[in-house]
Amino acid sequence: MLDLIDITKVYRGGHRAVDGISLGLRPGVLGLLGPNGAGKSTLMRIAATAARPTSGRVLLDGADASARPRALRRTLGYLPQDFGFYPNLTAREFLSYLAAAKGVGARAARVRIGELLDLVGLGAAADRRLGGYSGGMLRRVGIAQALVNDPRVIILDEPTAGLDPEERARLHALLSDLAAERAVVLSTHIVPDVEDIAAEVAVVAAGRLVLRGRPADLVAGAAGQVWEALVDPVALPSVGARFPVVRSVRDGELVRVRLVAPERPLSDAVPLQAGLEDVYRAAVSGSASASGPAPAAAHRAPSPGAPR
Repeated sequence: MLDLIDITKVYRGGHRAVDGISLGLRPGVLGLLGPNGAGKSTLMRIAATAARPTSGRVLLDGADASARPRALRRTLGYLPQDFGFYPNLTAREFLSYLAAAKGVGARAARVRIGELLDLVGLGAAADRRLGGYSGGMLRRVGIAQALVNDPRVIILDEPTAGLDPEERARLHALLSDLAAERAVVLSTHIVPDVEDIAAEVAVVAAGRLVLRGRPADLVAGAAGQVWEALVDPVALPSVGARFPVVRSVRDGELVRVRLVAPERPLSDAVPLQAGLEDVYRAAVSGSASASGPAPAAAHRAPSPGAPR
């Protein structure tokens, strides 16, 4: 449905925010993982035609969406990381305004908006002004506005920011249902946001796509490469310089670390079951292709248009 082909974005001063990323988006949830500053938001803005790439193309069903963005925008639901709103409008008024801007008929919009407000748990607050909403409530309004035109392509940038565990669970269930017939991209730096619902995961670091694959395959590739050890706090920096440290917790006078290494990294290290967080940390650290789990070369994105 939507193909990003060799997308590059270079800002004034030479900063390369996105560097030659290609992704083919099809029905299902794609979890786009990466640390803050990795280039995820820039890539999502380009995919949503909110920004133009320096080079590369965005194709919707084979047509150039960068040159003619209206076709994509009619079928797109987009929640940017920085979501703007009108504080003097109620949630119902705000969604009605956006529905009209997206070409949704007034009668259909009334029904759709009522359903969406209930779906995101805001039915009882639908006629309160947005200026009195909490951060989590505003994020839920943002999710609702992304769905108001019943889009085929849904792009959500850090959608769980400010949501409590119950709201996150509700969002995950909603996206799982929507993804049966739609392409859904969930961009985040929080691994648990995608590990249970994503059909595929793509990891971006320093503007480049460093890893992509099905979560189960990526975790299987990390088998036997995740360890736990007790480390003297003085030695912790040197351990972190040699191996990707996933987690460290004080344990008495020592520090209990979870780390990734192809072989036993320390004499007292014990093996642990691998998880997606381990794969992600190793990939972001830059060591995955050399010595960590699931080398990027073994899980490259398919060529645009190829089946996933």
